[in-house]
Amino acid sequence: MIIERSGMKSEIREKMRGGEGNTEILHLIDCNDEKNIRMLAEVTLKPGASVGTHKHEAETEYYIILSGNGMVNDDGIDKPIKAGDLIVTGNGASHSISNTGTIPLVFHAVIVTY
Repeated sequence: MIIERSGMKSEIREKMRGGEGNTEILHLIDCNDEKNIRMLAEVTLKPGASVGTHKHEAETEYYIILSGNGMVNDDGIDKPIKAGDLIVTGNGASHSISNTGTIPLVFHAVIVTY
């Protein structure tokens, strides 16, 4: 199967999970049709935007940083991130992510349920 980018659903969420600014989400697939995947999306945060702190229980979320840089709060510890990094959050841990750079922070977000 090939899904063209033009056929993917996009949305903008304001202050996602209590964060700042707008979060642009491009859903790469419709996860309603997938087993054990709750989200597979490309996320874009403009400079100053963020996704607020949230917890992952009975699932794991992976952030694959494609471009830009920022900061992740990894279960209470702030850590700088950049293109090429992978952030893994699961087993009841929490995280948030913010764009602290001057260009858009773009990453793939994958949530796997168990």
